[in-house]
Amino acid sequence: MVDSLKKPQENSLKKAEFEEIRPGIKAPANDTILTPRFYTTDFEEMAKMDISVNEEELKAILEEFRADYNRHHFVRDEEFAQSWEHIDGETRRLFVEFLERSCTAEFSGFLLYKELGRRLKGKSPVLAECFNLMSRDEARHAGFLNKAMSDFNLQLDLGFLTKSKDYTFFKPKFIFYATYLSEKIGYWRYITIYRHLESHPENCIYPIFRFFENWCQDENRHGDFFSAVMKSQPDILNDWKAKLWCRFFLLSVFATMYLNDLQRKDFYASIGLDAREYDIHVIRKTNDSSARVFPVVLDVDNPEFVQRLDISAAANTKIVEIGKSGQLKVVRLLRQIPHIANIGWQLLRLYLMSPIDTVPMRQVIR
Repeated sequence: MVDSLKKPQENSLKKAEFEEIRPGIKAPANDTILTPRFYTTDFEEMAKMDISVNEEELKAILEEFRADYNRHHFVRDEEFAQSWEHIDGETRRLFVEFLERSCTAEFSGFLLYKELGRRLKGKSPVLAECFNLMSRDEARHAGFLNKAMSDFNLQLDLGFLTKSKDYTFFKPKFIFYATYLSEKIGYWRYITIYRHLESHPENCIYPIFRFFENWCQDENRHGDFFSAVMKSQPDILNDWKAKLWCRFFLLSVFATMYLNDLQRKDFYASIGLDAREYDIHVIRKTNDSSARVFPVVLDVDNPEFVQRLDISAAANTKIVEIGKSGQLKVVRLLRQIPHIANIGWQLLRLYLMSPIDTVPMRQVIR
């Protein structure tokens, strides 16, 4: 256990300070390029999709959703019923931030899937029911996370969040790329933390982590659903444009996670994880999972891949530090531009690295 948790009296910051829109209700985090986003799409285009090529697999996944294996899982037990004031100072701030980001991401999925279920009803019944049942799962996740925040005397107003957040429009195929990766990387993040804490229970500072084993199976099933949808639409995976877009979304998801997590490495240290090693492991596992559906994946084992992510993370740290400097906004921006350009250059170099063709890989028994 880290010293700030063993000896709270030595930590001068007893409670983290957060902006509230009213007592006990946390103001949503400011939107940046790295924060979770809310999405919308072309519902008519999605309703017109012919899924007959892979309908049997989609129906099998629908049966998995109907089984609702986690319907009794998200129930808070007696371990939650205690004071959590001993998690204080910077650890408290980072933990609340982790809960907020996770809750916002899950709630974003709930909103998108719920609207898709509503819009596709009567037009594409298999997809509509799948989206409705996935929205059920995401609602449970978001509610459980938001309730966890209340243990730290804060919650999110999810209704306010629905109205106040900007929505990003993606065409259906981009929704499929993005949500597939979001669900699969979510699986690997949750299961990696769970397995680590299972081996090192002394680092389990809060009981929510005990729920991650079953929780991540929801993420895995959702990812399998989007994989099946993409397989039903050959143009999404089989032309030269698909290879470019798959590389783009893989790099976007990996870089976003890496920059976010290294910026919050103290949170991972509080549960006994090295943020950099954790992210490299999750990236490799997610890339490997993606090879089963995407026509190409990134060469993440190339030493240059992590080196350029490290350079980007260092530049991002500089951007954050400048943003907190208290200087005039225009001065801060001028100082940040070289670091922003550096990140852009590193990501461009990563995008232009030769990808790995996955078709031969699928002949290997995994």
